[in-house]
Amino acid sequence: MKRRTVLSMEQALSMPSATLRFAQLGWRVIRIEATPTAAGLPGDPNRYIGARVADDDRRSYFIAPNVGKEAIALNLKDPRGQDVLHRLVRALDVDVFCCNTVPSRYKPLGIDYERLAAIKPDLIWAGISAMGPDYPDAPGYDPVIQAMCGYMEVTGDPNGPPMLTGIPVIDLKAGDEVYANVMLALLERHETGRGAAIHVSMLQAAASWLITVLPLIDFGCKPDEIARAGNEHRKFIPTNVYPASDGFVYMAIGSDVQWKRLTALPRFSAVANAERVTNEGRHRERRQIHRDMAAATAICTVDEILADLRAATIPATRILDIRQVRDLPQLRDKLTTTTMPDGRAIHMQPLAVDSLAATTALPFPPKYGADTRRLLTEAGYAAAEVEGLIDGGVAA
Repeated sequence: MKRRTVLSMEQALSMPSATLRFAQLGWRVIRIEATPTAAGLPGDPNRYIGARVADDDRRSYFIAPNVGKEAIALNLKDPRGQDVLHRLVRALDVDVFCCNTVPSRYKPLGIDYERLAAIKPDLIWAGISAMGPDYPDAPGYDPVIQAMCGYMEVTGDPNGPPMLTGIPVIDLKAGDEVYANVMLALLERHETGRGAAIHVSMLQAAASWLITVLPLIDFGCKPDEIARAGNEHRKFIPTNVYPASDGFVYMAIGSDVQWKRLTALPRFSAVANAERVTNEGRHRERRQIHRDMAAATAICTVDEILADLRAATIPATRILDIRQVRDLPQLRDKLTTTTMPDGRAIHMQPLAVDSLAATTALPFPPKYGADTRRLLTEAGYAAAEVEGLIDGGVAA
């Protein structure tokens, strides 16, 4: 696969998670950050989030999404900075330009698709924003979009308040949409020679995942079918967290055949009756079933319950914390890694899908503006010009 070049004006998580996937493929990813201002710390705010693990601008929350990248700082509010960006697009033969800022800033910063496509007609342009270019000033923050698109209303205890998911799923969903649509655009470019503009709306991308709830409205669903259900499944019963004498078990019954196998186990035989043979019947008795299941599991250990369920081929697991997930034999050899400046190995999330072309060990993220001089030189600027751009506040 040809090594592509990605130039990305990125910050926070959504776009960095997308371009990380390109870096994992061995592509060249150059992140653009703003030059310093008096308003705050320089560059991506996420540089300063979490524990100080390497130095002040490479803290723990910043590391995983930004391994394997290069970093340049440009003042795109200055026309001279825009000229530098446009020169980089040409000189580095950039394949993909990415950004995740509000759309109202595209033209003032000289990063709009029309401007960049005039410089390089086969450029693929991808932007993430809260609601797309029709809502140019809306800021996009994962928790706010979770609240806005119904995620919080279907997450948590039905007797409690709406709740966020434990992972920033909308940021990551938006990043994956960039990854997928850039790949499609590259395929189409191979056939047509033309570039493309990709606008990812965080709200729309998130709403595309409402596949199990939103269509139910037109079927005249009951309110509790599209509201919070705690840990239980709204449709498949019993699927829920159940107590054991030494912890908890999550069990999922996905068919009447599995229910029959479950209730054939001596431990769960008392839970069966004629009404509960079908999922429809179990739905009518769902509250009592959950009480009966909890009574059956509470007197056993997690290991005893799981041994029975494995024998009956019933999907189930103990509830693992993140340390235990990292040590799962199915995952521990698939973790990606980076190496700290002091030589320590850092284990990170695995690739989404195994790929022989992917790189699982990537260099540590760059410091703010670490590659500015080298990249400007690569774009053809003489040494004196580079220093002039830095001294003039055009680059940093």
